[in-house]
Amino acid sequence: MGEEFYSVIKLITGEEIFALVSIDENDGDPIIMLQNPVIMKMLENPTGQYVKIRPWLELPTDDLFLIKYDRIITMTEINDDQMIHFYEKYLNESEDNDVEFDGRVKLNTKLGFVSTVDDARRSLERIFKDNIKES
Repeated sequence: MGEEFYSVIKLITGEEIFALVSIDENDGDPIIMLQNPVIMKMLENPTGQYVKIRPWLELPTDDLFLIKYDRIITMTEINDDQMIHFYEKYLNESEDNDVEFDGRVKLNTKLGFVSTVDDARRSLERIFKDNIKES
């Protein structure tokens, strides 16, 4: 198995994939091994550029995929530290997923304050009444 490197791959289907890649020569019939492939898209808005990242396959059961050379139009190594940082950040965040399979979100300190509905209602009413008095 060859050395690992970050790469963008254009497939014959038109998809562009960003992944950590290694090449297995496999007795003269090389196979491309993709680890955690994603689709990255550069977008711009008035405040600047940002990257939208989504998984290549929506319901993957594995993080390693094999592709033969005949399915690839072109492939290039990526050395852009910012793109690699976005990719690694996405992978780290997706591993720390807070959504359970039943669709409910686990409570954690990152979500903010936790209170009852009655406590929240009283607090909001107090804020509203204080704002009316100041006006």
